[in-house]
Amino acid sequence: MKANPNPSTGDPEKRPSPRPLEGIRIVEAGQLIAGPFAGCMLAYFGAEVIKIESIGGDPLRRWRVLEEGTSLWWRAIARNKKCITLDLRSLQGQELARSLILRSDALIENFRPGTMERWGLGPERFEQDHPDLIYARVSGYGQTGPLAHKPGFASVCEGFGGFRHINGFSGEPPVRPNLSLGDTLAGLHAVIGVLLALTHRRRGGDADDESARPKARGQVVDVAIYESIYNMLESMVPEYDAAGIVRGPSGSTLTGIVPTNTYPCADGKFVIIGGNGDSIYKRLMRAAGREDLADDPRLADNAGRVTHQEEVDLAIEEWTRSLCVDEVVEALEKAQVPVGPIHSIADLMAEPHCHARGLFETIDIGTRSLQIPAILPKLEGTPGATLWPGPEIGSHNREVYLDILGLDEERLARLQDEGII
Repeated sequence: MKANPNPSTGDPEKRPSPRPLEGIRIVEAGQLIAGPFAGCMLAYFGAEVIKIESIGGDPLRRWRVLEEGTSLWWRAIARNKKCITLDLRSLQGQELARSLILRSDALIENFRPGTMERWGLGPERFEQDHPDLIYARVSGYGQTGPLAHKPGFASVCEGFGGFRHINGFSGEPPVRPNLSLGDTLAGLHAVIGVLLALTHRRRGGDADDESARPKARGQVVDVAIYESIYNMLESMVPEYDAAGIVRGPSGSTLTGIVPTNTYPCADGKFVIIGGNGDSIYKRLMRAAGREDLADDPRLADNAGRVTHQEEVDLAIEEWTRSLCVDEVVEALEKAQVPVGPIHSIADLMAEPHCHARGLFETIDIGTRSLQIPAILPKLEGTPGATLWPGPEIGSHNREVYLDILGLDEERLARLQDEGII
């Protein structure tokens, strides 16, 4: 999909129609990852997302691998967005932002709590003039509570929210995946919150009798990074409350479920095997030549296998170490046992199944093309699409300020001269 000279329209021949969020306008006032990832998803599925950047631009423009001074990450996470510059610390900038928000369905911001209020752009400013506004806020610890004022870095919030405690190997320092997982999960929760609020607003309220329904209003969507992590903790809360169990790190295994593990192979690679179903376990052990363990009454159910986990895992590892990873995968797929290799990004981008599923999209930037990830989930009838890559700074200033806000050329030039845009 080519970057178009007029990036707000994209390539008409490749524009899917319809996309589910067309007609929805969203202002994105955040920066870096959590809020912008939410904006990316919403823009991909058709929302008109207008991203407000400071005069210097979102810092993400200069993160990680750069090409001609711009981050390759930026080209993906800012796709389909209309990017404008605006000094939100100035009174004129705040008033322009307010005018734009009044013309929008939703706002996404991920500044530290209190920042938007200091700029006169908090939710209370819109309660009278724009009661339908959906105001999505992403922060480290939420908008309320004794820790709301703390800065919200994903790394710290992943620890606070319980994830880092269970990640790694027992007796060793907790580890993190080489991703900003907390930010991305928070972005996903922000998307869910915006869509829930949009659905409520469109339905017109809660009353069964349509004639009695009050006019549906907008609302604040309060997303905390640590709570997005907390939302992933499965059964840990009731297990601690009822039984005092504090789940700890378990390396490459999953506590209380056996066998599910990562096993070494003869070629120095690793394979993941999920043989924790009772019948699946029997097929696994027979494929590994261990009929004795397949038919062992001690190991007939998961509880028994948990008790004898070391014995089970050692038997599987002894078998996998005698074969290359492809041989293990072939044998277990034939036995209908869940199994798979551990892919790097190079492996994923060479994997035919990923290409068949459309996981990569190609954009043109200047004279070269660049592959970026498609945004999921896949919708059969109203799919999303990348219409243009993350644009240069201020690319949509004229379109937004002249066409949407109705400023004239003289005012636009004056704002530029004064450093407001």
